[in-house]
Amino acid sequence: MSTHVHSAGDTLIDRYKVIKYLDEGGMQQVYLAKDEVFGRRVALKVPKTASAEKRFERSARVSARVTHANVAATLDYFEFHGKSYLIEEFIDGDTLWARLENEFEMLDPHLAAHVIHHLAKGVAASHHAGVFHRDLKPSNIMVSHDHGLRSVKITDFGIAKMAEEEIADAFKDKESTTGSQTVMGALPYMAPEMILDQRSASLPADVWALGALLYQLISGKLPFGRGLGAVPAIVAAKLPPQPALFTTKVQFRPLTDALWSIVTSCLQKDEAQRPTADQLVEMCSKFCYSTADRHTGSINSFAGAGRGKWGFIDVDGNGQAFFHRDSFYGEITVGSKVNFAAFPGLPQARAFPVLPIK
Repeated sequence: MSTHVHSAGDTLIDRYKVIKYLDEGGMQQVYLAKDEVFGRRVALKVPKTASAEKRFERSARVSARVTHANVAATLDYFEFHGKSYLIEEFIDGDTLWARLENEFEMLDPHLAAHVIHHLAKGVAASHHAGVFHRDLKPSNIMVSHDHGLRSVKITDFGIAKMAEEEIADAFKDKESTTGSQTVMGALPYMAPEMILDQRSASLPADVWALGALLYQLISGKLPFGRGLGAVPAIVAAKLPPQPALFTTKVQFRPLTDALWSIVTSCLQKDEAQRPTADQLVEMCSKFCYSTADRHTGSINSFAGAGRGKWGFIDVDGNGQAFFHRDSFYGEITVGSKVNFAAFPGLPQARAFPVLPIK
């Protein structure tokens, strides 16, 4: 981790007062700050490298053109003491990467449908504004703290456009799993054209990235692997296998069929064969998925033999819920933590869907 550029109490341009350091990536550090003019909390972003410095103004101008509920709002851009700063709306949540790393192995089809539907709407809005994100990945997606990921917002438009020399340097050693942090983080979601000739890539590459991300959400795996070893599979656009749970969990069909159709249509090597972002939104709008409030708990018991394919969940702080094996997306282990939606029932609430979590 690099040295923090700012400390709590620092005030920039007599307006933005740093509250605390939040996070950082390969390109930037992020701080929580207070906008003293409007009395609101904001996200203050500062570049870490000279390469990122050059991109901050462009990122501000590009992202400010996109206004949508699923896109983090750009509020300001300024220079202070020789550094560039980007001010975005503060999202009280985590990156999707952090939630996948610390909580979810994967998402059940209902939660995955919710996330990809909102991401598609955000991408469609950006494409309407003529904005190509270029680097859609879990660390550039913010989600709310709640168990159902109610709020989903895309961030960091334009900042992570990689220079050709960065990609070339990373690809020099085909066996290497290291290289530019920016390239390595983006690689699992890169379309073939991004690898072969980034200058020719355009809006369809964002659609590919959504397909790769959706595969990760429903399977818990990257579609083409990790590191530079994934490059041949990406360039060949060899589709990954359908998740086993899609074929064994009949309760989740036809939603799983619809999600798989999204994956296969987005991960087409021929850009013209991929849906546009608008078409993707239309496809997602036909999903039938639950948006009920989510809870967490732990499996208290499970009768898995004979006709007793059911069990009970100790709901965190609030009684029990009944579940059936067919409503469970994953492997059932007594004592394991779960994420689920609950519906009225007697004598206990009924849980559906039920998703194991870390």
